[in-house]
Amino acid sequence: MTEELDYEQARDQLAEVVAKLETGGLSLEDSLALWERGEALAKICDQHLAGARERIEKALASVESPEAE
Repeated sequence: MTEELDYEQARDQLAEVVAKLETGGLSLEDSLALWERGEALAKICDQHLAGARERIEKALASVESPEAE
């Protein structure tokens, strides 16, 4: 389901949700359902980005650590 999406899939689906919400014309119930889906997709994107950020920080820390000379 939604939790199994990679970053690009979640981002693309989130963009689709935003586009549908921006065009309007939906019932309140449909709008709320799309909003909730968008929130879930945004959370997935955030989790992927946090994981990538952590990996980058670890890589930078290993490169920047002072070596004994």
